[in-house]
Amino acid sequence: MEEKNTQCESESEVEIPSVPAITFDPQLYIQRYQFVTDLVNKYQLKKVADMGCGDASLLRHLKMYPCVQVLVGVDIMRDHALQWIGYNLSPLVADYVLPRDLDLTVTLYQGSVVEKDSRLLGFDLITCIELIEHLNSDDLARFPEVVFGYLSPSMVIISTPNSEFNPLFEVKTVRNSDHKFEWSRKEFQSWALGVAETYDYSVEFTGVGEPPAGSESVGFCTQIGVFRKNEGKAAELCVSEQPDQHIYNPVYTVKYPSLQQDKYLKKVLAQKVLDEVYKLRATYLLPVKEQEEVKKPSSLEWFPYEPPLSEAEKARIAAAPKPFSVEDKFFVPLQRLLACTRLNQLVGGSEERMRSLLASEITLSSDGSAVAIVLHDPPNVPYDDDDDDDDYLDDYPDVPDHPDDPDHDDPDHDPDHDDPDHDPDHDDPDHHGPDHHDPDHHDPDHHDPDHPGDPDHPPDDFWDL
Repeated sequence: MEEKNTQCESESEVEIPSVPAITFDPQLYIQRYQFVTDLVNKYQLKKVADMGCGDASLLRHLKMYPCVQVLVGVDIMRDHALQWIGYNLSPLVADYVLPRDLDLTVTLYQGSVVEKDSRLLGFDLITCIELIEHLNSDDLARFPEVVFGYLSPSMVIISTPNSEFNPLFEVKTVRNSDHKFEWSRKEFQSWALGVAETYDYSVEFTGVGEPPAGSESVGFCTQIGVFRKNEGKAAELCVSEQPDQHIYNPVYTVKYPSLQQDKYLKKVLAQKVLDEVYKLRATYLLPVKEQEEVKKPSSLEWFPYEPPLSEAEKARIAAAPKPFSVEDKFFVPLQRLLACTRLNQLVGGSEERMRSLLASEITLSSDGSAVAIVLHDPPNVPYDDDDDDDDYLDDYPDVPDHPDDPDHDDPDHDPDHDDPDHDPDHDDPDHHGPDHHDPDHHDPDHHDPDHPGDPDHPPDDFWDL
């Protein structure tokens, strides 16, 4: 008995060697998206489509870039799942307060990458991020003809797992059960070079996900091929020559507010004009000596964040008509406002355009040549402690006593009987509305139509964690 105990103790002391977990900072899927967004920003690409868009994480990254005007996502998941994903692409309140300079339309289609749809012709870039390894042999054979032959975008980015990296994860076959294959660098490059030669593209190879020290020979965890169309105008010719062919099911589309739409341009222009007019009025009302001080490089104290004026802008302002006052009105000529670079850009340098946009937003002079505001704001009326409280009640008979007194106690109010349904700060921990998000269920590369967002279904980058 003692011998058995001794044997157990010796076995328990044996340390089982462990393989250090490989982590990426930032996470691997973020590195892939950053690679795409850097390329979009570098070449100022306008029209981008993401095939196998999954939860549209890449589209959410791309919509932040001012150059992008058309974003399309395509996936084979169920339409209701795509609709829910689309809602997360909707404009936020800030997008209406600060509209984009250029229009942006985002559309999600339900469809397969091996189906031809003419609405994706003429794009600057098509991305296939961690997609091709999900295709069976028949679909993989059709994939190049659809993307490179039919759609023929100016650029294509394809990323796929590098199987040579897998032993570092102790993976014997593939990283995810839904992957039909995973290629070595040689296999991927051989396939990509064949596709590029067939469809008149050039291709460069790179990747993301650096290997740990001492394992540099395995290459990047994710290998990437960047394809560029050799013929400069090939995309334009393709659009004009191809007949309309609408196969994809449009599930969600939204147009972002922009300054190319008059209803948003009016509001932004009016606000910026008023900012400039009130600043000019403040300067105009200063004594002459202080006005000379304002002309120095330093800005007015109440406008501390103004960028310095360029020499060209200073010259335009000096040559423009000066603000003036008539009785109790202060006038700033539109030509003076047009001397400001940003205001000039908003209306394309047109005084008539500025006039028509401002007419319904702010007050103009009788001939429409200037913005008009009061010269002096009305003085603040001081609070009189001697005023009879009854006067207040007479003016507002429905207002209870002491409406603004935080120390006022209501004798009929019972704090122990507050109704949580009327408490804006009340939070029901068991209630999850339609905007509830569980971060543990995030799967940025998931493309399985039968398991969209299913936490029990292993993600594509299970081994990237």
